[in-house]
Amino acid sequence: MPPAIDAPKPAAGQLPAPAKSTPTFSPDRVTVLFVLGGPGAGKGTQCAKLVKEHGFTHLSAGDLLRAEQERPGSQFGDLIRRYIKDGLIVPMEVTVQLLENAMTDALRKTGSVTGRFLIDGFPRKMDQAHKFEEAVCPAKMVLFYDCSEEVMEKRLMERGKTSGRADDNAESIRKRFRTFVETSMPVVDYYEKEGKVIKVDATATPDSVYATTQKRLAERLGANF
Repeated sequence: MPPAIDAPKPAAGQLPAPAKSTPTFSPDRVTVLFVLGGPGAGKGTQCAKLVKEHGFTHLSAGDLLRAEQERPGSQFGDLIRRYIKDGLIVPMEVTVQLLENAMTDALRKTGSVTGRFLIDGFPRKMDQAHKFEEAVCPAKMVLFYDCSEEVMEKRLMERGKTSGRADDNAESIRKRFRTFVETSMPVVDYYEKEGKVIKVDATATPDSVYATTQKRLAERLGANF
């Protein structure tokens, strides 16, 4: 469960924004890889393998938001619930703060000032990318899992049989696809121009996708990434 957000209650229609002159974490000590891909591209599966074999810390923006909406006393619970139900992107101030809290907590638990994080499903908009890099930590690379809408929908409908997630239904899935194409693909395009995108075909089996992921990461970050 993510730690509470230590922020004053916002005025109606407003959200707190981190006010910082420098990021909380230095990229010399903390490595951040953004993990992007459409809903159902298999981001979580690949992140789990990287955590197990390479020691990354996996933070899912979606999981943090879903946990926060259920946290007793959360001032953002109703807001998050409404946005997720409608297939919309939760205001970035909330997501950025939850991610920073989770990173701080992870480092505290290890007693270290260095760490490597997979930020899964974030940033989903350009303003989120800029806010996170300004307030929390500049990203090293973007892992982009490229997958067709047909394959992603099939995977999500299958997952919906057991996931219990309110957004694993046909209507919400299609809303999420549209949102991803319209708002998240420009993020991928931006980082690609910066030379920071590692693109992986995610239509194959999880093991095959993982083998490609490891190869591409080794090429860009070194054999002992």
